[in-house]
Amino acid sequence: MAAERDYYEILGVSRTADSAEIKKAYRRLALKYHPDRNPDDEEAVSRFKEASEAFEVLSDADKRARYDRFGREGVRGAGGGGGFNDVSDIFSAFGDLFQGFGFDFGDGGGRSRGGTGRGESLRQVVVIDLPEAYTGCRRELHISRRETCDKCDGSGCAEGSQPVTCSTCRGRGQVVQSQGFFQVQRPCPHCRGEGRIVRNPCIGCEGAGRTLQEVVREVTIPPGVDTGVQLCLRSEGEAGIRGGRRGDLYLEIEVRRHPLFQRDGRHLMYRLPLTYAQAALGAEIEVPTLDGPQRLTIRPGTQPGDVSRLQGLGMPALQGERGGQGDLLVEIQIEVPRKLSEEQEELLRQLAELDHSSVLPHRKSFFEQVKQFFSGQGSDDEDS
Repeated sequence: MAAERDYYEILGVSRTADSAEIKKAYRRLALKYHPDRNPDDEEAVSRFKEASEAFEVLSDADKRARYDRFGREGVRGAGGGGGFNDVSDIFSAFGDLFQGFGFDFGDGGGRSRGGTGRGESLRQVVVIDLPEAYTGCRRELHISRRETCDKCDGSGCAEGSQPVTCSTCRGRGQVVQSQGFFQVQRPCPHCRGEGRIVRNPCIGCEGAGRTLQEVVREVTIPPGVDTGVQLCLRSEGEAGIRGGRRGDLYLEIEVRRHPLFQRDGRHLMYRLPLTYAQAALGAEIEVPTLDGPQRLTIRPGTQPGDVSRLQGLGMPALQGERGGQGDLLVEIQIEVPRKLSEEQEELLRQLAELDHSSVLPHRKSFFEQVKQFFSGQGSDDEDS
């Protein structure tokens, strides 16, 4: 069994920390590991519970004194060391600490003792092109999700009937089992944690209270998104159980690769092919951007790999991020022609002589070589 961590170590405070420091440290950890920020992350939920357990003890003067003297044994059975059964218990106990932070600590996504529960959150991938990520766009989503049954209004019961209280857990939805010195609270196996049993189920949903339906929603994708960005649409997930609040819909953005531009954060990279003459003498070149063509001045003597920066022509900052729009970085590439005309070759050979450059000799054509062979001329000067 893993060793239990020290409560002060969990919160990251000293043993002399005052109540304000303890409260601030707990709120920081709880916001970091909150399930809404870490969907489907069991480790985050575990860290959240661990921090809440530490705060429950250290924020109470009497429990803290017993913990300082006897350790966890001093607070077992008195609300500390495992007093929370699920995340919803934590939300109920400490929800007032997080008002104004944009989180709902009502039921925490779990099912309450009354049988209600928050609907499941959904995920959907949205694929867009780079120009759409640049300007923002709209998408029509077809979402398959469970909605409240319109025949029974979510009760799960047939018309004219009502659910009955579970006799096993007496409506609590939880049962307590003793394991040595510990008491473990678990969902009731008879009613599956709902606290009630449907004797006469609805024919529309077969007692589930929800039916699978497809809905259409139009969403706005903001400018500046990149692959891996996750957008959360509140209350667009599945309907809650027995009137519980609706889950959320998480959109995972995927931006297709662009044939011209490579993305590096907010900057865009474009490789511009130039001829030797353009790079050596300079030129005025029209380059593509996501805002349309732009003129770029190439300085004489530009070298392969040189980069010109067009400010403000990169990707915009995502809403809420710091910093302005990125730049377009134009990297120079010298394009060497694969075929030359006779005039081009002659001019380049003259240039090579001026540069005192060693180049391959002129290659005679096949027909010139055949004619020379039959005329009896030598081929010592040929380079075949």
